Amino acid sequence: MTRQADGASAGSDPTSSRLPSRVAQLLSALFYGTCSFLIVLVNKALLTTYGFPSPIVLGVGQMAATIMILYVSKLNKIIHFPDFDKKIPVKLFPLPLLYIGNHISGLSSTSRLSLPMFTVLRKFTIPLTLLLETIILGKQYSLNIIVSVFAIVLGAVIAAGSDLAFNLEGYIFVFLNDIFTAANGVYTKQKMDPKELGKYGVLFYNACFMIIPTLILSVSTGDLQQATEFNQWKNVLFILQFLLSCFLGFLLMYSTVLCSYYNSALTTAVVGAVKNVSIAYIGMVVGGDYIFSVSNFIGLNICMAGGLRYSFLTLSSQLKPKQPVDEENIPPDLKS
Repeated sequence: MTRQADGASAGSDPTSSRLPSRVAQLLSALFYGTCSFLIVLVNKALLTTYGFPSPIVLGVGQMAATIMILYVSKLNKIIHFPDFDKKIPVKLFPLPLLYIGNHISGLSSTSRLSLPMFTVLRKFTIPLTLLLETIILGKQYSLNIIVSVFAIVLGAVIAAGSDLAFNLEGYIFVFLNDIFTAANGVYTKQKMDPKELGKYGVLFYNACFMIIPTLILSVSTGDLQQATEFNQWKNVLFILQFLLSCFLGFLLMYSTVLCSYYNSALTTAVVGAVKNVSIAYIGMVVGGDYIFSVSNFIGLNICMAGGLRYSFLTLSSQLKPKQPVDEENIPPDLKS
């Protein structure tokens, strides 16, 4: 599917690819939701159940997997992206900084919060994305969408305000993660022009530019030393889950770009909210770190209801017939 999409976007048949198909929109959203769901569960197991102390090293592993998979695929002509030149860093900025900030803050917050609270606080990505798309991409949204966003935020505030396992450091990391995720999604949407870097080029060069600085950060903070001294490296199940996390890290980055390409950064955030519904409720019975309270539970459900309503409004608008003012579903390279 992706190779055909790339071929169409290259301009061989512009009339056949004027708009991305509804199937591509829905499948890319489903793919992103599935990858996002799986990686949270795997990372939670690594960082909490096994007690792996080095989230930055885990991020380095995910970047390394991304570089290797994309480079081998390019060598075998499965995919295409431009060779390096001096203009690429300028074309990408500020994506590499947002990319690494998103990685580190996300992994750090996962290890410090219960799954339900992590997924609730991640809801703040949605209003931040809406705000940034309005400012940077000039998009406008209906009152129904804004009301749904308000419900999501209200539920998150109620749930977070009564969190009996309050962890200030975890809250700071997750709010930073929200900011980086929103900014990364919006700027990725802006820079995915196939005539420039394309989807794969954005992924590959982001990882290339940031893996060395991240490794240096890991060494300077002692994160790498803690990883090398970790006592589970002889545990086959731990190693398999670590490698699975690295691979899922690549799939998550790719599926995020794909979903934003066929839909929008805001739709990608919405799909993440729907995915979080299942994660939050699973986390209440799995993981052992959720502390029940009535107000917390009510807040969770308000947040989830707002997320579902938001998702319904956004996804239903995608299924409407073509409208002259509906540009959300048009890839950047076809808007000219």
